[in-house]
Amino acid sequence: MQIFKYFMFYYIQIFTITLLLSAALTWLVMKLAMKLGIMDKPDAYRKIHILETPLLGGLAIFATFFIILYLVRYQLLSGNLEPRHWLGFFAGGAWLMIGGFLDDKYNLKPIQQIIWPFLAIASVIIGGVEIEKITNPFGGFIYLGAFSTILIALWLFGIMYTTKLLDGLDGLVSGMTAIGALVIFLFTMSEKYYQSDIGLAALILAAACLGFLFFNWHPAKIFLGEGGSLFLGYALGVLAIISGGKIAIALLVMGLPILDVAWTILRRLVAWKNPFKFADKKHLHFRLLNMGLSVKKSVLFFYIISIIFGLAALFLQSKGKVLALTALLVIMILVVMFFACIDRKNKVV
Repeated sequence: MQIFKYFMFYYIQIFTITLLLSAALTWLVMKLAMKLGIMDKPDAYRKIHILETPLLGGLAIFATFFIILYLVRYQLLSGNLEPRHWLGFFAGGAWLMIGGFLDDKYNLKPIQQIIWPFLAIASVIIGGVEIEKITNPFGGFIYLGAFSTILIALWLFGIMYTTKLLDGLDGLVSGMTAIGALVIFLFTMSEKYYQSDIGLAALILAAACLGFLFFNWHPAKIFLGEGGSLFLGYALGVLAIISGGKIAIALLVMGLPILDVAWTILRRLVAWKNPFKFADKKHLHFRLLNMGLSVKKSVLFFYIISIIFGLAALFLQSKGKVLALTALLVIMILVVMFFACIDRKNKVV
């Protein structure tokens, strides 16, 4: 009982320190972005904020996350991961910060933007992170071997671009990443899958996101920026891998946005448009706004879906997770059909 109380106090202490550091660094980064003139200007189409808003917010989360990880490095290294794994994780995040700064400042072309996510993925792989096996829903395991690198690259690229394209409403990406990180924390703290090092890192990421959310909640005083929107997907994706290849958990938490991005890419390809260049307001979060929901209510809708499926992932076995993912897919198909009907009626009118 005494040990349990000690660890609870320790985790609460780390969470609180991280939260406060994140809030403080967010305020400093906000002032820095304003001084450097790195601001997001509103437009009449996709950028619905009224005032010019500082970018670079992801830098505060990145700095907070790795500063606290360094301070608790002895606890992190007590697990199965080696220093090179954490260094690869850090190097990948640093690449995203560099690319994000350049894009926020100079508005890079899409071909220049895509370099940094690939460098981040390469850093993780060079650092020795791998997926040895994945659970077979019908029993046993599937050993990946050389396919581990391919799966890691596809997974991280997909989750990074999910959070990048999802970053359209105040507090949406930072809040959902916090939810995903907390679910991974709870999962790795369970008796069956206990991994205190990964759980601690996930808790730190959640607290860093929540500290930033104080300034990012609607109406936002600072935005994540290019680097931040990519980094949150990257961090959540890496934690899902190093927690034992529990990608299914992150998939359930981020399932609706992932399916929305997949549908967006497919829709743009069918229309012969570059899925990573052409921008529109047909993402689900914009659709909810068009239906009359406020920014806060639209964001809370995504939060609720993520919490429901995230908590379900804690109790479901492999087959149950497959069924939950199938349910998410059905929900997304119904949503697409619903909005397709609305578009058709509007055209008739």
